[in-house]
Amino acid sequence: MLKSIEELRAYRNEAKLAMESENRKIVICGGAGCVSKGANRVYEKLLSLLKDKGIKFNVKLEKCSGDDPVRVTKSGCHGFCEVGPLVRVEPQGWLYVKVKPEDCEDIISQTIQNGACVDRLCYSQDGVIYREQKEVPFYKKQTRISLSNCDKIDATSIEEYLARGGYTAFEKALTQMTGEEIVNEITESGLRGRGGGGFPTGRKWSQVARQTVTPKYVVCNGDEGDPGAFMDRSVMEDDPHRMLEGMIIAGIATGATEGYIYVRAEYPLAVARLKQAIESAEKLGILGDNVFGTDFSFHMHISRGAGAFVCGEGSALTASIEGKRGMPRTKPPRTVEHGLFDNPTVLNNVETFANVADIINNGSKWYKGIGTENSSGTKTFALTGNIKNAGLIEVPMGTTLREIIFDIGGGIRDGGEFKAVQIGGPSGGCLTEEHFDLPLDFDSLSKVGAIIGSGGLVVMDQNTCMVEVARFFMNFTQNESCGKCVPCREGTKRMLEVLQRIVDGNGKDGDIELLKELGEAISKTALCGLGKTAAGPVLSTIKYFEKEYRAHIYDKKCPAGACNKLKKIVISPGLCKGCTKCARNCPVGAITGELKMAHVINQDKCIKCGACLSGCPFHAIKEC
Repeated sequence: MLKSIEELRAYRNEAKLAMESENRKIVICGGAGCVSKGANRVYEKLLSLLKDKGIKFNVKLEKCSGDDPVRVTKSGCHGFCEVGPLVRVEPQGWLYVKVKPEDCEDIISQTIQNGACVDRLCYSQDGVIYREQKEVPFYKKQTRISLSNCDKIDATSIEEYLARGGYTAFEKALTQMTGEEIVNEITESGLRGRGGGGFPTGRKWSQVARQTVTPKYVVCNGDEGDPGAFMDRSVMEDDPHRMLEGMIIAGIATGATEGYIYVRAEYPLAVARLKQAIESAEKLGILGDNVFGTDFSFHMHISRGAGAFVCGEGSALTASIEGKRGMPRTKPPRTVEHGLFDNPTVLNNVETFANVADIINNGSKWYKGIGTENSSGTKTFALTGNIKNAGLIEVPMGTTLREIIFDIGGGIRDGGEFKAVQIGGPSGGCLTEEHFDLPLDFDSLSKVGAIIGSGGLVVMDQNTCMVEVARFFMNFTQNESCGKCVPCREGTKRMLEVLQRIVDGNGKDGDIELLKELGEAISKTALCGLGKTAAGPVLSTIKYFEKEYRAHIYDKKCPAGACNKLKKIVISPGLCKGCTKCARNCPVGAITGELKMAHVINQDKCIKCGACLSGCPFHAIKEC
């Protein structure tokens, strides 16, 4: 255990010198997307080839000299999940995409031994080959703060975090700043909560700092329950010390002595990485009693949630940590006064804490210079759906939807036509083509009835049914409702019943008006923030796609052709040869007809399974 700040500085300097001595490095993406595509096999193949060829290599951070060994390491998520497995070669910064084990021979022989780039493994777009990662369009418009280490360091090594300046902000906050100065710096930076609400972080910290009740707590919300969201997961798995450092600084600023990380049990790797990070910080003396001889003490704990979406709400989250059922309570009092164990509590999400260290190191003016006037800094987004370049991105607040979808995301997959993007998950709303040039920041989105939320962006093309999208999110919200308040418990159930009826082809006159009435009532009367935003996807899809709702209700048609029960499969009499193959393939006996005579489909029996469509040799059967 290190005994003083001076020893911490010396330890950091040793790690920095070791990292600077690495002249050659192969970095394999260890993010979930790349691992699922075979990144681990690529890693093992590279090690095997280096060994067979007698090339000296390291897998851990070590000071190098003389024969210049190659460092082979797995980092966290590089973000460009669509083209994984990803391999980056340093110091050139060359990025290889879709790497397979059989490509490793070329990487070793051409790149490591001869210093040549393997162009066939580089990303190409519109005939242009992009060798360096920083030049790839997916990365070029990004500004990475909270994700800046994820693709560069081994998350299991506190030495690598230290080598890149880790815990210097903690050191500064502990020895050079008062709690008030820290709070003022965070306040002046304009940092707002990245969990969805956008509440000013400095204001929250100041409210806890002035409380006299002790002990005080710092709680990190790592629950991340939105479908398609994996931003916080990446930080917890790939750069856990960045989040810990932000939490410790919050403790110094507010006088808190205990930290709790609430992470869902479905993130086992995140839990393991966080445990390891806490143990490493304790061994070095960064966590514990009287840290480095000061009167500051701070201990960190992990609490695993059972996956309840409602536990993303502050009071439900703290109740869950206490061992109670995760249910929101009425406010006031608020968490800053009566939070965890009824004591003053700082509660922020992972990404919020991940921004803190850079603000302390670089100053509030630097951070304020990124983003927009009222939404400073950057925001991470999980870009998914019908998009060419799905993955994890971080952009300045105020970046437009057009830049994200077309410049970074590469446009709609398979040449499709953009229809909408769902932002903010089950609590959010949809944006359409008219919002292409809308800055994505807290205030601009609020004006059009949407929210940033935790940062999920689901892109949809012309084949997406917006009524079904609304039904999907309402089904999720209704299942996840804690049931404490009537508006959310009963209101979402009634809305889901109406939406289900519409996509089943049984919609009736007045359904749209009923959905609006229910949605507005829930928004005004639900107990917690999750309930108040539950109707967002429904109300926004009605606002921008009411014609689709009307087509379902009055014409009994799904314009996108996505709702099975509104599909109609028919046989063209002029093309049918009466071979009877379709009748023999039909599992429910819905097709009748004589041999060599045109057949017909009984629509009341047809289950729209499509067996007849694929089996007809004369293409006489079609879907309409």
